Amino acid sequence: MTAQTSGFGSRGIRSALLLAVYLLVSPSALFADTYQRGQHVEPAYEGWRPNADGTFSFMFGYMNENWSEEPDVEIGENNFFEPGEADRGQPTHFLPRRNRFNFEVTVPADWGDRELVWTLRVNGVERKAFATLKEDYLVDNMVIASETGSLGAGTSSPESRSNVPPVVTVVGDQVRTARVGEPISLITNVMDDGLPKSRRGATITAEDLQRRMMQPPFRITVGKINGLFLSWNKYRGPGEVIIDPPLPKPWEDARSSANSPWGALWLPPAVPEDGNYAVTATFTEPGTYVLWGRADDGGLYHDGYITVQVSE
Repeated sequence: MTAQTSGFGSRGIRSALLLAVYLLVSPSALFADTYQRGQHVEPAYEGWRPNADGTFSFMFGYMNENWSEEPDVEIGENNFFEPGEADRGQPTHFLPRRNRFNFEVTVPADWGDRELVWTLRVNGVERKAFATLKEDYLVDNMVIASETGSLGAGTSSPESRSNVPPVVTVVGDQVRTARVGEPISLITNVMDDGLPKSRRGATITAEDLQRRMMQPPFRITVGKINGLFLSWNKYRGPGEVIIDPPLPKPWEDARSSANSPWGALWLPPAVPEDGNYAVTATFTEPGTYVLWGRADDGGLYHDGYITVQVSE
């Protein structure tokens, strides 16, 4: 064995020993945030903004510590607001990972210095989010764009600072009926100002395109998208909701190739020229569902909702 080889081997042995000691001292350190199931959901107070009528909107989101589990927590002792009404329009279905600015709660103009508290108990763990009108929590479009990563992605140009949220209009009735296993049609009109400009500039080969068309991925997350997209998801309801064709998902997941068989190769469906997205929703169990549609331009967002009464 040469001196050079021996030196390399010594360094390798030292590195292996250090790694072994590290894992013995903290065996879960490398896997701290990789739980698939069984973890809690952390409610988050994102901030507040004033409304034209003098009221205020408290903005909430959450961090689901699970990578795959999507807990359902009905309104009640495990999912409630206080003081006042327990049901403030919060979700009962929690998507994976970080979901910022998920919903808003309007409070009156005379709210003052009171706290509004959202309590969640998921998988045996209780967590709370405390909302107040403290100045440090005041939110505007620039704060939202910064929190969602638009400004941090190098798009803090005058164009991006002029960005306004897209507008979602769900075509048709806001309350609908359906049967288990029978799809209903959803037409969603999304209008946007084109800012910030999309960075989806990569070209693909004919073979890549054919592969995408033959087997679209189940989902892709916000972390893989630049530019306008629409996402439909279950917000409340007893069973699974299948959206077809698959749409991007709104949660944040920074892992490489996250939730997509081809990683960065797959792109979300192109924005329709008329702004009308057409999908179907199929329900696996009877009951009352609320579906949540979010349009996101890469910096700002707008939401739409429909309620569906599903029978056998």
